[in-house]
Amino acid sequence: MTNIEKSARGLVLLTIFCGVSACGYIFGDDGVFRDPAEDYKKAPETSVITVPEGKNSNFSQEIYAIPYVEDSLILEGEFEVPRPTPLVAGESDEIVRIQKLGDQTWALVAMAPGEVWPQVRSFVTASGLQIARVDARSGIMESGWVQLQDQPMAARFRFRIEQGVQRGSSELHVLQMSQVGDVENWPAKSDNLELESEMLRGVAQYIANSTDAASVSMVADQALSASGKISLQEAPEGYTFVRVGLPFSRAWASLARALQRATFEITDRDRSTGLYYVKFIGPSDEDGAGWFDWLFGEEEHPLAGRDFRVTMTEENERQVIIRIKSQEGSEPLTKREEQGLLTVIKGSIN
Repeated sequence: MTNIEKSARGLVLLTIFCGVSACGYIFGDDGVFRDPAEDYKKAPETSVITVPEGKNSNFSQEIYAIPYVEDSLILEGEFEVPRPTPLVAGESDEIVRIQKLGDQTWALVAMAPGEVWPQVRSFVTASGLQIARVDARSGIMESGWVQLQDQPMAARFRFRIEQGVQRGSSELHVLQMSQVGDVENWPAKSDNLELESEMLRGVAQYIANSTDAASVSMVADQALSASGKISLQEAPEGYTFVRVGLPFSRAWASLARALQRATFEITDRDRSTGLYYVKFIGPSDEDGAGWFDWLFGEEEHPLAGRDFRVTMTEENERQVIIRIKSQEGSEPLTKREEQGLLTVIKGSIN
């Protein structure tokens, strides 16, 4: 018998053997070639890795940390499951937008910090600036001194990237410093606001033009990305509110823009008491129901035309609380209506 015939005979015997009695021995749970796909379910839980004091513990941190989501309100009684709400309402097609409040200017970017970071670094390099310091975990990048045309003294710039109000968004701040006086410590605000503004516009335009080729910095994304600075929560007393991680002055201005984008008409306001008087208009026929559908389903918008009070209370210097109530003497909002309108407002704040 030739070697080929012996091999063929062995293969036939193996096939018959598996077919009648022993495939489990070869491929079963206890077989030689078993499928290990379910092994993770049996893996024991071990203690957290302890890194000796003074050693770098970055390697043991979660690369894809799952942020805590606070929008977990539960409505009482039976109701129709609404459609998912959008992450950001309003001008969602704008990748980069310059924001201004007083003498503060920053760029709002509809990209996660981990995507913005390499874009900023690429811009700095393409602009011919020397990078003097980089701290991806803090979202800070500093240039070296550079002599700009038509400027009497050299300047340097600090780029700071942080998580935006909405998840999946970022804020980009630029700080300018002139080479005069104390050059060791960065100033609280730019020495030359015009140079700051020019640099911010330049990097914002670069990001807007480069979104198709955007890469991701895992270090910056891990350190800076989160679920956002805004959440919908329920108080122990039972009412719903929006918590925003912004100082009062900026949150007040952001709320005004958000109300308009959420189709509220502002009829009056009182900043000293943190109060907006508004009328809910609802989406126009030209725009269609769009993302308002989730709130009212197939119905016409039953709250359209009603007046409300939107209040903002300062919780601390970096955090405010937003509530919505019916006008005095009007029918109170149901829990679903209260949560629905606040969700519409929440999705429009940036």
